[in-house]
Amino acid sequence: MKAPQPPAPVEATFDSLGLKPALVEALSALGYEEPTPIQAAALPPLLAGKDLLGIAATGTGKTAAFALPLLNHVEPGACRPNTTSALVLVPTRELAMQVSEAIHRYGQKLGISVLPLYGGQVIGQQLRVLKRGVDVVVATPGRALDHLRRGTLQLDDVRVVVLDEADEMLDMGFAEDLEAILSGTPEDRQTALFSATLPPRIASIAERHLHEPVRVKIAREKVEQGEMPRVRQTAYVVPRAFKIATLGRLLDVESPTAAIIFCRTRTEVDDLTVSLNGRGWRAHALHGGMTQEQRDRVIKQLKSQGTDLLVATDVAARGLDIPRLSHVVNFDVPNAPEAYVHRIGRTGRAGREGVAITLVEPREHRLLRNIERVTGQRIEVATVPTVADMREKRQELLRASLRETLVAGEYDSLRNVVEGLASEFDAMDIAAAAVKLLHEAQDEGRDTEETEIPVVAPPQERRERPGGKFGGPAGRAGPARGPKARGGPPTWDVTRLWIGAGRHAGMRPADLVGAIAGEAGVESSKIGAIQIGDTFSLVEVPESDANRIIAALKNATLRGKKVQVRKDRN
Repeated sequence: MKAPQPPAPVEATFDSLGLKPALVEALSALGYEEPTPIQAAALPPLLAGKDLLGIAATGTGKTAAFALPLLNHVEPGACRPNTTSALVLVPTRELAMQVSEAIHRYGQKLGISVLPLYGGQVIGQQLRVLKRGVDVVVATPGRALDHLRRGTLQLDDVRVVVLDEADEMLDMGFAEDLEAILSGTPEDRQTALFSATLPPRIASIAERHLHEPVRVKIAREKVEQGEMPRVRQTAYVVPRAFKIATLGRLLDVESPTAAIIFCRTRTEVDDLTVSLNGRGWRAHALHGGMTQEQRDRVIKQLKSQGTDLLVATDVAARGLDIPRLSHVVNFDVPNAPEAYVHRIGRTGRAGREGVAITLVEPREHRLLRNIERVTGQRIEVATVPTVADMREKRQELLRASLRETLVAGEYDSLRNVVEGLASEFDAMDIAAAAVKLLHEAQDEGRDTEETEIPVVAPPQERRERPGGKFGGPAGRAGPARGPKARGGPPTWDVTRLWIGAGRHAGMRPADLVGAIAGEAGVESSKIGAIQIGDTFSLVEVPESDANRIIAALKNATLRGKKVQVRKDRN
């Protein structure tokens, strides 16, 4: 008699982890399909109210791992003036903005208020919001300590404290600030500490400030030498507003036999599939929200050449082996380097050549560096093809099509059409007119708007030093270099402008690029990284043009309103 087999392990789902229905609904609406390993391991103890020490690298999904339990515990609107229920400490202003936006998205249905605090913001705006009381504060240590000393932030009511990327905060000299902040929080608070490594300094902080913490460690999946698929790997740095246009342009240039385009969530998959079909491509979606029958049908169409593009999530595309697949596109940088390896492994199989393309938003450059460190391979950062490049490519394809037709022959039945026109027109003009008709027929239904896509260089992440200053030891920012001029090294210094309108005013990167280029006459290729917050935006521009841009925008309107414009205060 055979021994009974143990039951198969049940994969965790957000619904099974005990989150509030509103949070599960928000995650479903955002298109998240299943928890990452750090989320599946960290959510149960944090939801149970236990302290946690999490060891996991950047890009493994830590933000949701602490944000979801935090939102599950916080009671919306219960804060007294100048107090908060939850405090999240992060090392940089960029990360403060990113975490704040994520918490806002997850907790929107709960009515949770969240405020990022970091150097460079107008202090008056922070004071007004803090005075009303905020459910969740996401802060850099320097700015949090500044408000504590002013008395504008009080920690008496804090129920949850999170230290995110604690090792980096210590490397940046925030040890004393962290001690001062933590000592001002209630003893019975819940504390979560996340770090990529566990050096003695982190262990010491955990021992002093965490109470019997649950330890969770998510090890990197080791990529062995030779496991990386041999494919051409290229990345393009583009603002989010231009990603779809960039994707379409790259598909035109690369002309893939078949391609998989990876997105993080099924909502993004559905939206991108609709956009691509509207631009003339044959694209089908593949994600966990589809039935197995629907998935099988889509894969069969890709294998039989019934479709050219498959837009998919990682969950749906596991284990796919499609011989005709020539390209893999990462529409979003994968959170984990291992996911990148699995994605691009869908192409370049069995000795065939493959191409992997990754679209990188300016603030995602760290994820790209993580991938390079783990894989040991360099990813070339290229410039998005220009309008002139596209015209040359189309003409090249047109010449190739005509050459194939001429070699194949079988056009004798159409000679009478040419002969009938030859008595009226020059033979070269007749041929050019025929080529024009062919060119228009090929572009029919495809977005051929001749718009330049801004050239953006990955920003040098500016770290906040103790006391709320950026840059070098003297607290001044060094001369950051701007975007690269076409075909050469950077040729100008940049400065960052603060613009008093953000997401709440409907501001988009395209609005800012259009206003600066149109009102101030600055070339769009000289406009650098753009960050849009809830109530303000930050734009990198050439130092030499900054005053002219400020004057021009003060006299103009953005999204129908006059806005404040000034140099960002570091």
